[in-house]
Amino acid sequence: MASLALTPSSCSLGFHSLRSRSLKLTPRSTSTRLHSSNSNSNSLTQTNNLTFRNQNFLTNPSLKFKRLTVQASASAGAAVAPAPEQKPQQPWQGAALKPLIASIATGLILWFVPVPSGVSKNAWQLLAIFLATIVGIIAQPLPLGAVALLGLGASVLTKTLTFSAAFSAFGDPIPWLIALAFFFARGFIKTGLGNRIAFQFVKLFGSSSLGLGYSLVFSEALLAPAIPSVSARAGGIFLPIVKSLCLACGSNTGDGTEHKLGSWLMLTCFQTSVISSSMFLTAMAANPLSATLTLNTINRPIAWMDWAKAAIVPGLVSLIVVPLLLYIIYPPTVKSSPDAPKLAQEKLEKMGPMSTNEKIMGGTLLLTVGLWVFGGRLNVDPVTAAILGLSILLVTGVVTWKECLAESVAWDTLTWFAALIAMAGYLNKYGLITWFSQTVVKFVGGLGLSWQLSFGILVLLYFYSHYFFASGAAHIGAMFTAFLSVASALGCPPYFVAMVLAFFSNLMGGLTHYGIGSAPVFYGANYVPLAKWWGYGFLVSIVNIIIWLGVGGVWWKFIGLW
Repeated sequence: MASLALTPSSCSLGFHSLRSRSLKLTPRSTSTRLHSSNSNSNSLTQTNNLTFRNQNFLTNPSLKFKRLTVQASASAGAAVAPAPEQKPQQPWQGAALKPLIASIATGLILWFVPVPSGVSKNAWQLLAIFLATIVGIIAQPLPLGAVALLGLGASVLTKTLTFSAAFSAFGDPIPWLIALAFFFARGFIKTGLGNRIAFQFVKLFGSSSLGLGYSLVFSEALLAPAIPSVSARAGGIFLPIVKSLCLACGSNTGDGTEHKLGSWLMLTCFQTSVISSSMFLTAMAANPLSATLTLNTINRPIAWMDWAKAAIVPGLVSLIVVPLLLYIIYPPTVKSSPDAPKLAQEKLEKMGPMSTNEKIMGGTLLLTVGLWVFGGRLNVDPVTAAILGLSILLVTGVVTWKECLAESVAWDTLTWFAALIAMAGYLNKYGLITWFSQTVVKFVGGLGLSWQLSFGILVLLYFYSHYFFASGAAHIGAMFTAFLSVASALGCPPYFVAMVLAFFSNLMGGLTHYGIGSAPVFYGANYVPLAKWWGYGFLVSIVNIIIWLGVGGVWWKFIGLW
């Protein structure tokens, strides 16, 4: 039995035991019986054998209803205290270890491979870091921006690049133009202008997802010859519209509804943007570079009409085939919605007239697009026009700087795209691309094949070497002249080769999520996983090559190009 002692000094503190357990005693609630055994002591008889050390306790009325402290003796059979609660173990917040190991292993293996003759040590080390970064971007042990930053850090730590060289591409206009596109998209969605335009598209073409996709594809192709920046077209105009369409159709990121419409529509608009860029001399900023290098190499320029005439037939075929192919192999779950046009009309009526912010957003877009179209005459480049547009939105409060800072995808894309541009650019500056081109052309030239087969090998090598480039202009500048010169020396029709290389300098941008200005824009919307982006990019590249060399080859023969 537990022996409990009460002291007067502790009466006002309440009951507690060594185990911090308390109990209250009141005259009505306790079964205690008090007996006076003699003049010197009072006993308290209870099942717990309570003994009061002070006999004045019972005679003092002020203590009758006060709390009493009960002290358990060491001999008491105290209850076992419950085990302290264990805090749940925090999950690992760092990098995914297996993808990280794969990325590092790729770099280390190549780093210690003997440097080939004709290649500098710095070039080879940078290639190892670049490929390790590419593997990391594919495997994603960390977010893309973090992986790219690790690659830049490794290049600086190993003295392969200086700090200024590693971060030089953060001054390149293309990554900033892409980031600005996300801010424009924020304004479209916030003001409701994006929804208004999206509902107009649904009203006209929305009875089927395929019809909606084709309406966007050919709208972009019509704008292509007037806007010489594929980044501006994709990011400033079509990404906001496509994103609003996806949201209007209940297809969002992160909630399992991506495949309703968004995944197919984003991938389709991206893959067709590289096709429209290849159809006109003024549809991509680097196309004039191809024309200039052609003039310097074979002393014959590529005229605007010659380019358009040669590209129009294979281009239109690709614009029709590629969306349909993706619709079959990567279909949206919502394919038909006959009531959609009617519902869109109801939504438009419910929205009412345009708000002030919508008008400001629309006017800013028209100004920006106008500067993209006529900026060459006014000496205003695309990124300057975009900054002017964003400035208007910030000053008027249509978009706030806090909202711009919250666009994490924009800053992440800016980081990894600039990092890849810097590393790829210095691969060229260190002479690795020149060495690669010379090695390839010597090898092909020594095979003794017909000019048709030699041309086919050269074109494929030119096309798929774009995995090592984050810029069409960098690829053209590094390899166009060398491949054109060797193909001409092997008996290929020079003007024909120049045209094909110029077309493919755009089409190859569809291989990756960094190969052309529109790639980071559409990939950054996060509707398509990276593995699928690369996989479908490779598949579509095969289809495009077959169309452009097959259908295009027949067309080029008909117009006398070869």
